[in-house]
Amino acid sequence: MNKEGRGKKINQNHNHHDSYKKSRRALWWAIGLTASIMVVEFGGGWWANSLALMSDAGHMLTDLMALLLSLFALQLTMRPPSATKTFGLYRMEILAALINGTALILISSYIFYEAYQRWQNPPVVESSLMLFIALLGLLANGLAGLILMRQTHRNLNLRGAYLHILGDALSSVGVILAGVIIHFTGWYTIDPLISIAICLVILRGAFLLVKDAVNILLEAVPKDINLSNVQEALLAIPGVKSLHHLHVWTISSGRHALSAHILVGDMQTRSTDQILKEINQTLQERFQIAHSTIQFECEDCQEGLTCHFDREN
Repeated sequence: MNKEGRGKKINQNHNHHDSYKKSRRALWWAIGLTASIMVVEFGGGWWANSLALMSDAGHMLTDLMALLLSLFALQLTMRPPSATKTFGLYRMEILAALINGTALILISSYIFYEAYQRWQNPPVVESSLMLFIALLGLLANGLAGLILMRQTHRNLNLRGAYLHILGDALSSVGVILAGVIIHFTGWYTIDPLISIAICLVILRGAFLLVKDAVNILLEAVPKDINLSNVQEALLAIPGVKSLHHLHVWTISSGRHALSAHILVGDMQTRSTDQILKEINQTLQERFQIAHSTIQFECEDCQEGLTCHFDREN
Protein backbone atom coordinates (compact mmCIF):
# COMPACT_ATOMS: atom_id res chain seq x y z
CA MET A 1 0.00 0.00 0.00
CA ASN A 2 1.41 3.43 -0.93
CA LYS A 3 1.75 6.42 1.39
CA GLU A 4 -1.48 7.96 0.13
CA GLY A 5 -3.37 4.74 0.79
CA ARG A 6 -1.89 4.41 4.27
CA GLY A 7 -2.79 8.02 5.02
CA LYS A 8 -6.41 7.46 3.99
CA LYS A 9 -6.56 4.27 6.07
CA ILE A 10 -5.21 6.04 9.17
CA ASN A 11 -7.64 8.92 8.67
CA GLN A 12 -10.61 6.53 8.30
CA ASN A 13 -9.63 4.67 11.48
CA HIS A 14 -9.23 7.96 13.36
CA ASN A 15 -12.66 9.17 12.19
CA HIS A 16 -14.25 5.85 13.15
CA HIS A 17 -12.70 5.97 16.64
CA ASP A 18 -13.82 9.58 17.11
CA SER A 19 -17.35 8.67 16.02
CA TYR A 20 -17.29 5.72 18.44
CA LYS A 21 -16.36 7.96 21.40
CA LYS A 22 -19.14 10.44 20.58
CA SER A 23 -21.69 7.65 20.17
CA ARG A 24 -20.66 6.00 23.45
CA ARG A 25 -20.86 9.31 25.32
CA ALA A 26 -24.33 9.97 23.88
CA LEU A 27 -25.54 6.51 24.92
CA TRP A 28 -24.26 6.91 28.48
CA TRP A 29 -26.10 10.22 28.83
CA ALA A 30 -29.30 8.66 27.46
CA ILE A 31 -28.96 5.66 29.81
CA GLY A 32 -28.49 7.88 32.86
CA LEU A 33 -31.47 10.12 32.02
CA THR A 34 -33.73 7.17 31.14
CA ALA A 35 -32.91 5.27 34.33
CA SER A 36 -33.50 8.34 36.53
CA ILE A 37 -36.87 9.28 35.06
CA MET A 38 -37.98 5.62 35.05
CA VAL A 39 -37.59 5.47 38.84
CA VAL A 40 -39.39 8.81 39.26
CA GLU A 41 -42.27 7.77 36.97
CA PHE A 42 -42.81 4.44 38.68
CA GLY A 43 -42.78 6.02 42.14
CA GLY A 44 -45.05 8.86 41.00
CA GLY A 45 -47.41 6.45 39.25
CA TRP A 46 -47.71 4.31 42.37
CA TRP A 47 -48.31 7.39 44.53
CA ALA A 48 -50.90 8.87 42.16
CA ASN A 49 -52.53 5.51 41.39
CA SER A 50 -51.79 6.18 37.71
CA LEU A 51 -51.60 3.06 35.58
CA ALA A 52 -50.57 5.25 32.65
CA LEU A 53 -47.47 6.48 34.46
CA MET A 54 -46.51 3.03 35.73
CA SER A 55 -47.01 1.59 32.25
CA ASP A 56 -44.82 4.34 30.85
CA ALA A 57 -42.21 3.47 33.48
CA GLY A 58 -42.38 -0.15 32.34
CA HIS A 59 -41.96 1.03 28.76
CA MET A 60 -38.89 2.98 29.85
CA LEU A 61 -37.48 -0.13 31.50
CA THR A 62 -37.55 -1.94 28.15
CA ASP A 63 -35.98 1.13 26.55
CA LEU A 64 -33.25 1.15 29.18
CA MET A 65 -32.47 -2.46 28.30
CA ALA A 66 -32.41 -1.50 24.62
CA LEU A 67 -29.97 1.34 25.31
CA LEU A 68 -27.70 -1.00 27.27
CA LEU A 69 -27.87 -3.46 24.36
CA SER A 70 -26.90 -0.68 21.96
CA LEU A 71 -23.95 0.27 24.16
CA PHE A 72 -22.84 -3.36 24.38
CA ALA A 73 -23.04 -3.71 20.59
CA LEU A 74 -21.09 -0.48 20.16
CA GLN A 75 -18.34 -1.81 22.42
CA LEU A 76 -18.11 -5.02 20.37
CA THR A 77 -17.76 -3.13 17.08
CA MET A 78 -14.40 -1.78 18.26
CA ARG A 79 -12.87 -5.23 18.59
CA PRO A 80 -10.23 -5.86 15.90
CA PRO A 81 -10.76 -8.42 13.11
CA SER A 82 -9.68 -11.98 13.79
CA ALA A 83 -8.86 -15.09 11.77
CA THR A 84 -12.48 -16.23 12.02
CA LYS A 85 -14.19 -12.79 11.89
CA THR A 86 -12.26 -10.92 9.23
CA PHE A 87 -14.57 -7.89 9.33
CA GLY A 88 -14.51 -7.76 13.11
CA LEU A 89 -17.83 -7.37 14.92
CA TYR A 90 -19.09 -4.31 13.07
CA ARG A 91 -22.44 -5.95 12.34
CA MET A 92 -23.28 -6.33 16.02
CA GLU A 93 -24.75 -2.83 15.75
CA ILE A 94 -27.04 -4.06 12.95
CA LEU A 95 -28.18 -7.01 15.07
CA ALA A 96 -28.83 -4.62 17.96
CA ALA A 97 -30.88 -2.37 15.66
CA LEU A 98 -32.90 -5.38 14.49
CA ILE A 99 -33.55 -6.48 18.09
CA ASN A 100 -34.53 -2.93 19.12
CA GLY A 101 -36.89 -2.54 16.16
CA THR A 102 -38.53 -5.89 16.90
CA ALA A 103 -38.85 -4.95 20.57
CA LEU A 104 -40.58 -1.69 19.61
CA ILE A 105 -43.13 -3.62 17.53
CA LEU A 106 -43.81 -6.02 20.42
CA ILE A 107 -44.10 -3.17 22.92
CA SER A 108 -46.54 -1.35 20.63
CA SER A 109 -48.63 -4.51 20.33
CA TYR A 110 -48.82 -4.72 24.13
CA ILE A 111 -49.80 -1.05 24.37
CA PHE A 112 -52.61 -1.70 21.87
CA TYR A 113 -53.82 -4.47 24.15
CA GLU A 114 -53.60 -2.22 27.22
CA ALA A 115 -55.47 0.53 25.34
CA TYR A 116 -58.31 -1.88 24.68
CA GLN A 117 -58.44 -2.85 28.36
CA ARG A 118 -58.52 0.80 29.44
CA TRP A 119 -61.25 1.51 26.92
CA GLN A 120 -63.35 -1.10 28.68
CA ASN A 121 -62.47 0.06 32.21
CA PRO A 122 -60.94 3.57 32.34
CA PRO A 123 -58.89 4.00 35.56
CA VAL A 124 -59.34 6.92 37.98
CA VAL A 125 -56.08 8.78 38.56
CA GLU A 126 -54.65 11.81 40.36
CA SER A 127 -54.28 14.06 37.33
CA SER A 128 -52.18 16.83 38.94
CA LEU A 129 -49.36 14.54 40.07
CA MET A 130 -49.70 12.63 36.80
CA LEU A 131 -49.09 15.86 34.85
CA PHE A 132 -46.09 16.88 36.94
CA ILE A 133 -44.33 13.53 36.59
CA ALA A 134 -45.14 13.34 32.86
CA LEU A 135 -43.61 16.80 32.33
CA LEU A 136 -40.41 15.67 34.04
CA GLY A 137 -40.38 12.61 31.82
CA LEU A 138 -40.85 14.72 28.69
CA LEU A 139 -37.95 17.02 29.62
CA ALA A 140 -35.63 14.09 30.33
CA ASN A 141 -36.62 12.22 27.17
CA GLY A 142 -36.33 15.36 25.09
CA LEU A 143 -32.80 15.98 26.35
CA ALA A 144 -31.78 12.35 25.79
CA GLY A 145 -33.32 12.44 22.30
CA LEU A 146 -31.37 15.58 21.36
CA ILE A 147 -28.13 13.97 22.54
CA LEU A 148 -28.72 10.83 20.47
CA MET A 149 -30.17 12.58 17.42
CA ARG A 150 -26.77 14.04 16.50
CA GLN A 151 -25.37 10.54 16.03
CA THR A 152 -28.29 8.76 14.29
CA HIS A 153 -27.27 9.77 10.75
CA ARG A 154 -24.07 7.70 10.98
CA ASN A 155 -25.14 4.70 13.05
CA LEU A 156 -28.16 2.41 12.61
CA ASN A 157 -27.71 1.03 16.11
CA LEU A 158 -28.06 4.51 17.65
CA ARG A 159 -31.02 5.17 15.39
CA GLY A 160 -32.79 2.26 17.07
CA ALA A 161 -31.92 3.64 20.51
CA TYR A 162 -33.14 7.09 19.42
CA LEU A 163 -36.48 5.63 18.31
CA HIS A 164 -36.93 4.10 21.76
CA ILE A 165 -36.28 7.50 23.37
CA LEU A 166 -38.63 9.15 20.88
CA GLY A 167 -41.29 6.62 21.81
CA ASP A 168 -40.82 7.54 25.47
CA ALA A 169 -41.11 11.25 24.66
CA LEU A 170 -44.31 10.67 22.69
CA SER A 171 -45.65 8.59 25.55
CA SER A 172 -44.95 11.48 27.93
CA VAL A 173 -46.77 13.89 25.59
CA GLY A 174 -49.69 11.49 25.48
CA VAL A 175 -49.77 11.24 29.28
CA ILE A 176 -49.66 15.05 29.56
CA LEU A 177 -52.54 15.51 27.10
CA ALA A 178 -54.51 12.80 28.83
CA GLY A 179 -53.84 14.39 32.22
CA VAL A 180 -54.99 17.82 31.06
CA ILE A 181 -58.18 16.48 29.49
CA ILE A 182 -58.94 14.27 32.49
CA HIS A 183 -58.29 17.16 34.89
CA PHE A 184 -60.75 19.50 33.15
CA THR A 185 -63.34 17.08 31.77
CA GLY A 186 -63.05 13.80 33.67
CA TRP A 187 -63.06 11.97 30.32
CA TYR A 188 -60.82 8.97 31.14
CA THR A 189 -61.32 7.31 27.74
CA ILE A 190 -58.87 9.80 26.19
CA ASP A 191 -55.97 7.79 27.67
CA PRO A 192 -56.34 4.70 25.41
CA LEU A 193 -57.07 6.88 22.35
CA ILE A 194 -53.82 8.80 22.75
CA SER A 195 -51.95 5.57 23.42
CA ILE A 196 -53.11 4.19 20.07
CA ALA A 197 -51.99 7.35 18.25
CA ILE A 198 -48.56 7.11 19.89
CA CYS A 199 -48.24 3.45 18.91
CA LEU A 200 -48.93 4.20 15.25
CA VAL A 201 -46.04 6.70 15.18
CA ILE A 202 -43.70 4.29 16.97
CA LEU A 203 -44.64 1.41 14.66
CA ARG A 204 -43.78 3.38 11.52
CA GLY A 205 -40.26 4.10 12.75
CA ALA A 206 -39.85 0.53 14.04
CA PHE A 207 -40.81 -1.06 10.72
CA LEU A 208 -38.41 1.21 8.82
CA LEU A 209 -35.62 0.34 11.27
CA VAL A 210 -36.23 -3.40 10.93
CA LYS A 211 -36.38 -3.05 7.14
CA ASP A 212 -33.01 -1.26 6.99
CA ALA A 213 -31.37 -3.77 9.35
CA VAL A 214 -32.68 -6.76 7.37
CA ASN A 215 -31.50 -5.23 4.08
CA ILE A 216 -27.98 -4.85 5.48
CA LEU A 217 -27.95 -8.42 6.82
CA LEU A 218 -29.11 -9.63 3.39
CA GLU A 219 -26.27 -7.58 1.83
CA ALA A 220 -28.65 -5.57 -0.31
CA VAL A 221 -27.40 -2.56 -2.26
CA PRO A 222 -27.34 0.46 0.12
CA LYS A 223 -30.45 2.58 -0.34
CA ASP A 224 -28.40 5.72 -1.05
CA ILE A 225 -26.47 4.04 -3.89
CA ASN A 226 -27.79 3.37 -7.41
CA LEU A 227 -26.03 0.32 -8.87
CA SER A 228 -26.54 1.53 -12.45
CA ASN A 229 -24.81 4.81 -11.60
CA VAL A 230 -21.86 2.91 -10.13
CA GLN A 231 -21.58 0.80 -13.26
CA GLU A 232 -21.73 3.84 -15.57
CA ALA A 233 -19.08 5.65 -13.50
CA LEU A 234 -16.68 2.69 -13.68
CA LEU A 235 -17.20 2.19 -17.41
CA ALA A 236 -16.37 5.85 -17.98
CA ILE A 237 -12.84 5.35 -16.61
CA PRO A 238 -10.23 5.15 -19.41
CA GLY A 239 -8.94 1.61 -19.86
CA VAL A 240 -12.09 -0.11 -18.54
CA LYS A 241 -13.76 -2.05 -21.37
CA SER A 242 -16.48 -3.82 -19.43
CA LEU A 243 -17.31 -5.16 -16.00
CA HIS A 244 -19.32 -7.95 -14.44
CA HIS A 245 -19.96 -9.61 -11.07
CA LEU A 246 -20.54 -6.15 -9.62
CA HIS A 247 -21.64 -6.28 -5.97
CA VAL A 248 -22.19 -3.43 -3.52
CA TRP A 249 -23.21 -3.99 0.08
CA THR A 250 -23.00 -2.51 3.57
CA ILE A 251 -20.66 -3.94 6.20
CA SER A 252 -22.12 -1.74 8.95
CA SER A 253 -23.61 1.75 9.19
CA GLY A 254 -21.73 4.07 6.85
CA ARG A 255 -19.27 1.35 5.74
CA HIS A 256 -19.98 0.31 2.17
CA ALA A 257 -18.00 -2.28 0.21
CA LEU A 258 -17.74 -3.23 -3.47
CA SER A 259 -16.35 -6.10 -5.50
CA ALA A 260 -16.20 -6.36 -9.28
CA HIS A 261 -14.49 -7.99 -12.24
CA ILE A 262 -13.03 -5.35 -14.58
CA LEU A 263 -12.10 -6.22 -18.15
CA VAL A 264 -9.15 -4.25 -19.55
CA GLY A 265 -7.04 -4.50 -22.70
CA ASP A 266 -3.94 -6.68 -22.98
CA MET A 267 -1.41 -4.83 -20.77
CA GLN A 268 1.24 -5.35 -18.13
CA THR A 269 0.15 -5.77 -14.51
CA ARG A 270 1.76 -2.50 -13.38
CA SER A 271 -0.22 -0.65 -16.05
CA THR A 272 -3.41 -1.24 -14.07
CA ASP A 273 -2.19 0.85 -11.14
CA GLN A 274 -3.52 4.07 -12.66
CA ILE A 275 -6.87 2.45 -13.51
CA LEU A 276 -7.18 1.10 -9.97
CA LYS A 277 -6.35 4.52 -8.54
CA GLU A 278 -9.07 6.17 -10.63
CA ILE A 279 -11.57 3.46 -9.69
CA ASN A 280 -10.94 3.91 -5.97
CA GLN A 281 -11.06 7.69 -6.25
CA THR A 282 -14.37 7.53 -8.13
CA LEU A 283 -15.90 5.11 -5.64
CA GLN A 284 -14.78 7.18 -2.65
CA GLU A 285 -15.74 10.63 -3.95
CA ARG A 286 -19.02 9.80 -5.70
CA PHE A 287 -20.41 6.90 -3.69
CA GLN A 288 -18.51 6.95 -0.33
CA ILE A 289 -17.31 3.38 -0.91
CA ALA A 290 -13.97 3.03 0.88
CA HIS A 291 -13.48 -0.74 0.68
CA SER A 292 -13.25 -2.36 -2.76
CA THR A 293 -11.95 -5.62 -4.18
CA ILE A 294 -11.22 -5.44 -7.90
CA GLN A 295 -10.33 -8.40 -10.09
CA PHE A 296 -8.82 -7.27 -13.38
CA GLU A 297 -9.24 -9.48 -16.44
CA CYS A 298 -7.37 -8.87 -19.68
CA GLU A 299 -8.22 -9.83 -23.23
CA ASP A 300 -6.03 -11.96 -25.47
CA CYS A 301 -3.57 -12.73 -22.72
CA GLN A 302 -2.58 -16.14 -24.05
CA GLU A 303 -4.04 -17.55 -27.23
CA GLY A 304 -7.40 -15.91 -26.79
CA LEU A 305 -7.79 -16.99 -23.16
CA THR A 306 -8.68 -14.49 -20.43
CA CYS A 307 -6.23 -14.00 -17.58
CA HIS A 308 -6.91 -12.20 -14.35
CA PHE A 309 -5.22 -10.74 -11.28
CA ASP A 310 -6.75 -9.39 -8.10
CA ARG A 311 -6.31 -5.91 -6.61
CA GLU A 312 -7.84 -4.84 -3.30
CA ASN A 313 -8.18 -1.51 -1.55
